[in-house]
Amino acid sequence: MTNNFVEELRWRGLLHDAMPGTEEQLNKEVTSAYIGFDPTADSLHIGGLVPIILLKHFQQFGHKPIALVGGATGMIGDPSGKSNERNLLDEAALTKNVNGIKGQLSKFLDFSSGADNAAELVNNYDWMKELSFLDFARDIGKHITVNYMMAKDSVKNRLNAESNEGMSFTEFTYQLIQGYDFLHLYKEKNCLLQMGGSDQWGNITTGTELIRRKVQGKAFAITCTLITKADGTKFGKSEGGNVWLDPERTSPYKFYQYWLNASDDDSEKYIKIFTFLDKETIEKLIEEHKEQPHLRLLQKTIANEVTRMVHSEEALENAIKASNILFGKSTSGDLKGLDEKTFLDVFEGVPQAEISKADLENGIDIIAALNEKSGFLKSNGEARRALKENSISINKEKVKDDYTLSVEDLIADKFVLLQRGKKNYFLLKVI
Repeated sequence: MTNNFVEELRWRGLLHDAMPGTEEQLNKEVTSAYIGFDPTADSLHIGGLVPIILLKHFQQFGHKPIALVGGATGMIGDPSGKSNERNLLDEAALTKNVNGIKGQLSKFLDFSSGADNAAELVNNYDWMKELSFLDFARDIGKHITVNYMMAKDSVKNRLNAESNEGMSFTEFTYQLIQGYDFLHLYKEKNCLLQMGGSDQWGNITTGTELIRRKVQGKAFAITCTLITKADGTKFGKSEGGNVWLDPERTSPYKFYQYWLNASDDDSEKYIKIFTFLDKETIEKLIEEHKEQPHLRLLQKTIANEVTRMVHSEEALENAIKASNILFGKSTSGDLKGLDEKTFLDVFEGVPQAEISKADLENGIDIIAALNEKSGFLKSNGEARRALKENSISINKEKVKDDYTLSVEDLIADKFVLLQRGKKNYFLLKVI
C-alpha cells in the first residue's frame, strides 16, 4: 500500500484511537474492516455520515469495507452513551429500518463493481437468529469474564452511584453480542479490523479480546472522534430536530442550510471531516476564509460538497435556488420550480391565510388580495399606498394596482406568495 489510511484520518481530525499494530497491518496488505450501523430508524442522520465517510476513505485507500446493519443488536440497544434503557423495536419495524439504511449506504460505497475490495453489506440477524441462548452462553460467554465487562465505561457509567436507572441484563450482554459479530466476521470473511465512534472502544475491544481467547487470533480497532459543536449544542440537530439523510425527512434545502449556518470554528473542522477535498485545497480554503470570513467560503464549500454527495447535483442546484429566493435575486419561475415541501421549508413561519379556488378562478383584485382576503395589510388605503410606492410583489415580481390574481399565479398548485418590500412575506393558500 502506497498511501496511509491512518495518517489520512489523523490530519482530518477523525482519528481518536487505534490499537497498537493497526497502522502497520493496513500498510502491509489489503485488509477488511467493518462498522456497525444501528437500525433505530429507516434513515441515518448526519451523525451517521462519519462512519460512512470512514468506510469510503477505507475503500479509496484500497481496503475492503463491510457495512454491518444490526438487525439483531438493534433488538437490544447499545448502552454506550445512553443514560437509560431505550424502547425495543419489533421485527417488522427493524426489517423496514434495515432496508432503508441498506439503500442509503449503497449511495456512498462501491458494492457492485466486482473489484477485489468491493464493499459488502451484512446483517447480524442472519447469523444470530439460529443461535440458541445455551450455545451462546457455553461457546462465547465463558471466554469473557464479568469483571472484564464491568470495567467498560459504557457499563460503569450506568452502574455508578449517581445513576437511577441501572442496567438490564439485556443491555449488559450487548458488548458480548457485538464481540461475537466481530468474531463471526473474522472467521467467515477474514475481517481483521472494526471501526466506530470513540464511545464504541469498549465494545470493539471486547471483540478483539474474544477473537484472541476463542481462536487465538489477532484483530485490530480504530475509533474516530465524536463530532461536537463549538457552542456546546448537539451536532446533527436543528431547531426542527434531527437532520436526516433521507430527503423525505429533511429536504435537501434544509440539509444545505444546516451546513451553510455552521460557525467559522465548526466549519474549519467540518471541511476536513465531511468532504473528500485534499489537504492542499482545504488549507488554501481555510486561509482564504480567514482573510474574508464574511463571504462564508468554508460554509458554502461544505454545503455544496456534502449536499451533492448525500443527495445529487440536481438537488444541490435546487437547494441553492431555494436559498436565493430569500437571500438573493429570484423570479416567479424559480418559485414555481419548487416542490411543495421545499417551498414550505423556505417560507417556514411565514403567516398564511386561506382563499377558495373558486375565488381565484374568478380572479381576485390585488387590493382585495392584500387586505380583505388575507389581512396581510390593514386597510385598502394601506394597500393602495404600498402599490403606489411600487413595494408589492406577487411571487417575487412587482405588480401595479390593476393586477388581478388568478390560478396562473399558483405555486405547487396551492400557494401564492405576497410580498411587501424585501423581507415582509405572506402566503395565500388555496383550499
